[in-house]
Amino acid sequence: MINQLSWKVGGQQGEGIESTGEIFAIALNRLGYYLYGYRHFSSRIKGGHTNNKIRVSTTEVRSISDDLDILVAFDQETIDLNYKELHSKGVILADAKFSPKKPEDTEASLYAVPFTEIATELGTSLMKNMVAIGATSAVLDLDINVFEVVVREIFGKKGDQVVAKNMDAIKAGFDKMKENLSTGIKTMELEKADGKKRMFMIGNDAIALGAIAGGCRFMAAYPITPASEIMEYLIKKLPALGGAVIQTEDEIAACTMAIGANYGGVRSITASAGPGLSLKMEAIGLSGITETPLVIVDTQRGGPSTGLPTKQEQSDLMAMIYGTHGEIPKIVMAPSTVEEAFYDTAEAFNLAEEYQCPVIILTDLQLSLGKQTVEPLNYDKVEIRRGKLVAKEIPANDNAYFKRYEVTEDGVSPRVIPGMKNGIHHVTGVEHDEQGKPSESAANRIAQMDKRFRKVENIRFNTPVYKNAKHEDADVLFVGFNSTRGVIEEAMIRLENDGLKVNHAHIRLVHPFPTDEVLQLVRSAKKVVVVENNATGQLANIMKMNVGHAEKITKHLKYDGNPFLPHEVYTKCKELF
Repeated sequence: MINQLSWKVGGQQGEGIESTGEIFAIALNRLGYYLYGYRHFSSRIKGGHTNNKIRVSTTEVRSISDDLDILVAFDQETIDLNYKELHSKGVILADAKFSPKKPEDTEASLYAVPFTEIATELGTSLMKNMVAIGATSAVLDLDINVFEVVVREIFGKKGDQVVAKNMDAIKAGFDKMKENLSTGIKTMELEKADGKKRMFMIGNDAIALGAIAGGCRFMAAYPITPASEIMEYLIKKLPALGGAVIQTEDEIAACTMAIGANYGGVRSITASAGPGLSLKMEAIGLSGITETPLVIVDTQRGGPSTGLPTKQEQSDLMAMIYGTHGEIPKIVMAPSTVEEAFYDTAEAFNLAEEYQCPVIILTDLQLSLGKQTVEPLNYDKVEIRRGKLVAKEIPANDNAYFKRYEVTEDGVSPRVIPGMKNGIHHVTGVEHDEQGKPSESAANRIAQMDKRFRKVENIRFNTPVYKNAKHEDADVLFVGFNSTRGVIEEAMIRLENDGLKVNHAHIRLVHPFPTDEVLQLVRSAKKVVVVENNATGQLANIMKMNVGHAEKITKHLKYDGNPFLPHEVYTKCKELF
């Protein structure tokens, strides 16, 4: 028996590759296995190679695996592009229709299975992916009945006959593969899972759910990969809660509309990717100078310009911190797991209202679209804090304007929503005095700038740095942000087994930077390896700006559009010793 499996299905986009992986993964999730999935797909609707790699384990996993046990191929391109991931005892299950050929430099076994032929005989070639699931089940010695509930959930609306046909396809694939197995190949039987119920979701769904839990009732957004799922989720859920989602004509409108809704007292959000955030920058500055709460999600992808819209990258970090013209206080958080994406999003609304500034939730494509097992969420941990929002009537003040931008010791001024009696004030994007009236006075400018920046001098943020630091004197300190957490954790285990003392700091609040916590860990390490998906080492450079010790810091960069693999991080570290 094996306690972990790496499985990949590939073919042309539009062939049902995603649904094949989805059905396979959901069924195993229902059995209690931990899963981590990552889709490689093209930036077009149909055509172009796509694959879905899913890791299945009896213990928690947070990254894709180095190698591959089973490759399900619907065309020769899938074999040619992915076979090198297969280990020597790996298996290729290929559709006999394209007369598959095994590359000479692999020891993996190739089995040509008539996926399309069997599906056609059963009524339609579209069911070839179900035949492939059945063939996979035979190799894993899985009971195919585990798929029936999933198939019924997906196809039940089309009638019992469609459900039965798809189950027939799974059974036919299972039986056909069993015939092949009789020729000598051993099954890869998985150890039994614990059977516990866990969620299986992408990071974008967790962000959307976190927004709802955090009191968000309005979203304005423009569709863009890889952020669109946030909008799609909220379109389904918010109306039932008295909320609304508006698809705007562009990114600028989305951001300004969210600002307007927040000004009106409704917790609001907008979400996009790098190109969209570039368009939102002026509006983010408007949020900053008017001190209007604003929550923004940036799902990083390959840039610049249109770049690699469906590929992994972490190159928006500097833009999110420094992108706006002029200087405003802002908060940039970076969840590293799906669970954190949920809790951090809910908390973002509290921070936005408490500090009356833009809060950016920074994710990346791997975290936003990678689907993984999630332990049940604790909704009791979510609280609503609205900061200095005035809830009671304001006393009359002889027709003077309300001091919306009053200079206070902590930098946060009282805030009212439209309609509050005696709360009238001026709102403008130019510099203004305490009542909001435009002012170019030098003394006023200094007072208002200093006031705004005092707000974020002492941010209260739970766990600004995730730390796994058991060594007082470490050989190496790994540092990362967003989705690299899982791959770093896996590399750490291998390095510790080699006798190295390894610590790990994952930055969850990237701005304002948690200098004191990071500096302490950097000082206690001989070497620091910063792992990030970009070409210039943006996080490493920010660390040098804030904590120094540049001579210790080594950048491990990857910017080819693919996420890190555990062996890449392990090998880079070994080269240093």
